[in-house]
Amino acid sequence: MIGWRKELPAELAAPYAAFQLVLDEIEPAKSGVADVLPSTRLPGRPLNDAVGEYRERLWRAERAMPGWRCPDVEAEWTACSHGLALALERADRLLALEDDPVGFEGLLGTVEQLLDPLDPFVAAAERFRSLRRRR
Repeated sequence: MIGWRKELPAELAAPYAAFQLVLDEIEPAKSGVADVLPSTRLPGRPLNDAVGEYRERLWRAERAMPGWRCPDVEAEWTACSHGLALALERADRLLALEDDPVGFEGLLGTVEQLLDPLDPFVAAAERFRSLRRRR
């Protein structure tokens, strides 16, 4: 056998490209909010700054969501859409608070609450991978 590659069917090329544009906002948003956690070398990024950027990136991701909606990934798209809405709601709620979480555990819990709703994007990426066929 000579190098068979698995590729997405042609009708999924555009939705997959649109999905990648959404991920191009989601992944840096996740990294940025995780930067609030202090390390042994750095104190951690200010929470309001990170959450503000997180929210901006999620808004851009939300605007790009319709581009990858198609029957083959409808269930994953719906889960991602709901997760994105929940993540935005949590970010808005956090920004409205006057006090930051106390201690490392409080900060870690806050970061986890912001990131957890975005887990469906992992399943969506896996679904796109599963739709690849040998060419």
